[in-house]
Amino acid sequence: MNYPIFDGHNDTILSLYLKKPGERRSFSEKSDSGHIDLPRAREGGLFGGFFAHFIPNQAKSEQLSPGSYPGTSSDAAGGYEVKKAVGLPYEYATRFAMGMANLMFEIERDSGGELKLVRTVSEIAQCMQDGVMAMIYHFEGAEMIDEDLNALYLFYQAGMRSLGPVWSRDNIFAHGVPFKFPSSPDVGPGLTDAGKRLLRACNELGVLFDLSHLNEKGFWDVESLSNAPLVATHSNAHALCQSARNLTDKQLDAIRATNGVVGLNYHVGFLREDGKSVKDSSLSDIVRHARYMADRIGTDHIALGSDFDGAMMPADLKDAAGLPKLVQALADAGFDHGDLEKITHKNWLRVLRDTWE
Repeated sequence: MNYPIFDGHNDTILSLYLKKPGERRSFSEKSDSGHIDLPRAREGGLFGGFFAHFIPNQAKSEQLSPGSYPGTSSDAAGGYEVKKAVGLPYEYATRFAMGMANLMFEIERDSGGELKLVRTVSEIAQCMQDGVMAMIYHFEGAEMIDEDLNALYLFYQAGMRSLGPVWSRDNIFAHGVPFKFPSSPDVGPGLTDAGKRLLRACNELGVLFDLSHLNEKGFWDVESLSNAPLVATHSNAHALCQSARNLTDKQLDAIRATNGVVGLNYHVGFLREDGKSVKDSSLSDIVRHARYMADRIGTDHIALGSDFDGAMMPADLKDAAGLPKLVQALADAGFDHGDLEKITHKNWLRVLRDTWE
């Protein structure tokens, strides 16, 4: 089924940046590695999304599926807990962020107009019309921003329009949820004073403030302080998979109440009832979460947030080229044409318009 798809989260820039230039796959050429490149995006109808800039810890890359990290403890019942990553030095995080940004600008420049860093919803709509891939500059964790927020304004001028204050580690702004199953997301304190200042500044600038990876107390701090729709770019339903990374019914209801949106995460460990990262999982698990959220908060408030190039995909989806199979599975589950338009792109465009403008 042919629907233009806008996606809430990928780690493609990082997956490219972690490779040495001579070993790096080309974003413009079809590859068997990774999940997104321009040919596979076009094949699957993916015309844009949030391109995350995530800073791994200095000792090792952390682009591993939860449940397979070093330092993971597990029990006989199948539960697991990943030891939280340590905080990052500001200087290292800033240097790494600058390098990733440079690569992103280079990819845009070398695309010959086939890829565009977007700053407005009208630019996204124009990209969809012209067959150009739209790229939102997004931070997954704000370790590259100083407590005085000077760097926030610099990165905003460079095109950054979406920010998650934390990954699943703590920093000066907030506390991330651990990779833990089964677990409530209610772990640790909420936003720090610096985090509240960051939220207010993002509201003033029109920068989307992403709730994925934020713990529950932090979520409610944002809910009480923000004047923008609540958005979780890549999260699922805690009622169906009791990962700390997923959203409770109460959190889902709050997102609906602000006319916000949840981007469905395709990582199998956040979808399966048993929380396991098993390669032969099916995209039917994505549909199960979509159906639950639709029944709970309505199709106006669910979208797609793949986690491509940063997580384990269901075997029958595989990569961006497989997205028409997901759309067909949603249709087979009873989502009609209007629902599919909302889920694939219209809900993202609405919430971005409400946030940015």
